[in-house]
Amino acid sequence: MDSFREKIVPVTTILAGLVVVWYVFAVILNAPFQRDLDRRADETPGTVEFIGKTLSQPKPTLPAPHQVAVNFFENTFLRSVTSNRSLVYNAWVTLSSTLLGFAFGTALGIIIAVGIVHVASLDRSLMPWIIASQTIPILAVAPMIIVVLAAVGITGLIPKALISTYLSFFPVAVGMVKGLRSPELTHLDLMHTYYASRSQIFWKLRVPASVPFLFTSMKVAVAASLVGAIVGELPTGAVAGIGAKLLSGAYYSQSIDIWSALVAGSIVAALLVMVVGIAGRLVDRAMGGRPA
Repeated sequence: MDSFREKIVPVTTILAGLVVVWYVFAVILNAPFQRDLDRRADETPGTVEFIGKTLSQPKPTLPAPHQVAVNFFENTFLRSVTSNRSLVYNAWVTLSSTLLGFAFGTALGIIIAVGIVHVASLDRSLMPWIIASQTIPILAVAPMIIVVLAAVGITGLIPKALISTYLSFFPVAVGMVKGLRSPELTHLDLMHTYYASRSQIFWKLRVPASVPFLFTSMKVAVAASLVGAIVGELPTGAVAGIGAKLLSGAYYSQSIDIWSALVAGSIVAALLVMVVGIAGRLVDRAMGGRPA
C-alpha cells in the first residue's frame, strides 16, 4: 500500500498542478478575443462570467481541459469506430504504420548494432553517420521520402512506415551496441578459457546481456515510431490518422479537435510503451531474472 501511494501521489499531484496551469493559460490566451467579442456586443460581464466565457469558446486559442475531455469522450466512445471522426479509427490508421515502422526500425537497429560490435571498420565509419542522420529534421526528410516513393509507385502505408523506421532505428542501434558490449572482460575471458567460438560468445553471453538494453531502447523507439507515423501523414494529405486529424483541425481552426487528437496520440504512445515494458519483464522472467 505504501509503495502504491508513493507511485500515485506524486504523479497525481503533478497532473493536478498541470491542469491548474492549463486553466490559467487558457483564460489568459482566450481573454483578448473574448474582450473583443464583448466590446462588439456592448457587454460588460463580471470577472466570474468573463472567465466562464473564456473557458467555453467554440474555437478558443487554447481550449480548456474540460473542453478537450468532452471532445475526446464524444469522438472516442459516442461515434462508430468506422467513422472518419472517430479517434479510435484514426488512431488505428496511425498505429498500423507505427507498428510496421517499429518492426523495421528494431530489426534494422539490431542488424546495425551487431555489425558495429563485430566489425571494427563499421564502428569507425558507420556510427558517426548514424548519429549525424538524427540531426536532420524529420519534417525535412518526410516530404522527400513521400515524393521519391510516390515517383516509383509506392504509396499508402509503406512511406509512413519508412519514416517511422528512420526515427526508431537509432535508439535501438545505440542501445544494442551498449548492450552487446556490456559483458565484463572477466566473463569474456572465461568464455575464451572454455574455447567458445565467436558465435557461442554472441548467443550465450552478449545477447542475454543486451536484452535489458534492447527493451529499454525499444520503449524510446516505439514512441519515436508513433511520432514518425504522425509526421508521415502530414505531407501526404492523408484523410485518416492522427496526423490527418491535426491537419483538418488546423485547416478549419478547430483547436479543440487538435488537442483531442494530441491526447489520443499520447494515450496510444503510453499504451505502446507499456506493452513493450510488459514484454521486457516477461522476457526477463523467462530468462531467469528476478523482480527488483
